[in-house]
Amino acid sequence: MTTGATIPAEMAQKLATPSVYATEEIHEIYSWLRANMPVARAHPEGFDPFWVVTRHADILAVSKANALFPSGARATTFANAGHIARNHEITGCPHLVKSLVTMDGPEHRKYRGLTQGQFMPAKLRERSPAIHALAAESVAAMAGLGDACDFAADISMAYPLKVVMEILGVPSEDYDQMLRLTQDIFGPQDPDTAKAMAALDANQYSAVIQRTVASLTDYFTKISDDRRARPRDDLATLIANAVIDGEPIGRVEETGYYIIVATAGHDTTASSISGVMWALATVPGLLDQVRADMSLLPQLIEEAIRWVTPVKTFMRSAAEDTEIGGQAVGKGDWIMLAYASGNRDETVFEEPFSFRVDRKPNPQLAFGFGGHTCLGQHMARLEMQALYEALLPRLESVELNGEPEYIQSIFVNGLKRLPIRFRMR
Repeated sequence: MTTGATIPAEMAQKLATPSVYATEEIHEIYSWLRANMPVARAHPEGFDPFWVVTRHADILAVSKANALFPSGARATTFANAGHIARNHEITGCPHLVKSLVTMDGPEHRKYRGLTQGQFMPAKLRERSPAIHALAAESVAAMAGLGDACDFAADISMAYPLKVVMEILGVPSEDYDQMLRLTQDIFGPQDPDTAKAMAALDANQYSAVIQRTVASLTDYFTKISDDRRARPRDDLATLIANAVIDGEPIGRVEETGYYIIVATAGHDTTASSISGVMWALATVPGLLDQVRADMSLLPQLIEEAIRWVTPVKTFMRSAAEDTEIGGQAVGKGDWIMLAYASGNRDETVFEEPFSFRVDRKPNPQLAFGFGGHTCLGQHMARLEMQALYEALLPRLESVELNGEPEYIQSIFVNGLKRLPIRFRMR
């Protein structure tokens, strides 16, 4: 690794600690780094060293330069050295799953192009009635809970899962199974949902992951076989019959495609949906303001996405000696893009630590940028718009009914508990 500014050891260790990301301390660390070491290296114990990029402009610059800062050469999501080594044992590369987020260059563009049209506004307009129907079901379910619920657990988790599984073509009776399997494969860092991966030796870890991958492959092989025999208007049919360079895509790529659609289309949107409700429950006058002027809803949604930033970090590496924000970075160096820091950058956002429905423009980075911009960003916004279009006219009041709690994760992180008390018409 190229020499440069080195983050203090205690702070570097916190950047590698999932529980820190469930507290405001992570934003205190980011604020200090933006002011003092916007591009600096961290050497936490048990991890390969990595650069931490915290300013909006630098994150944007790296995100745009896909060839210079590829996703696939090193681990794309942050993990300790032992787990990365085990991934190599299982798959022969740093990644457990081969998917769009681990692909680069022409390969990425070809695979992204297979389904990109399904997530563009024109196709989503066709799907809009079904999404609005699921939103209405969720609002009815909330009304049926009386005057209190855990909004994150009771509403946010279920609604986007139903949407993405319906678009994918997974039968409703399999929703719980798919949620469990896709969470298992990524080994969630939060203690409420994690398998005790850290306690397993290399052979045990390999066995757990191989069983999960085998289960997912078996499940989606059946789905694909069915769609090849009986095509439908769903994403599974597109994936099952996909052709790259004149050849059907392989099972590894096929399974990876299913997994990334199922996971990326669920947890992140659920976090942002809860972020909107958190704001409505805590920002004085916000509920009345938006309910009186529903044209503010898109801005409310965009600010919630900025505020939550569900994907806290992604990793890149340097393809050659280069620089980021004036700091020399060496070929092969591992790089953490701290999106949650970029979305609180004082040089870009006025009052970045205030939730402002009047924030316009809002150049938030939560969906990434460049070639790896989130494929499902338009669908996520549509889901949120549909839910709150149905809910806000009926929601007379809402307040917190306990302490919100965040997922402990360095990667995808949002509210896992949001107890509220509410009154609905």
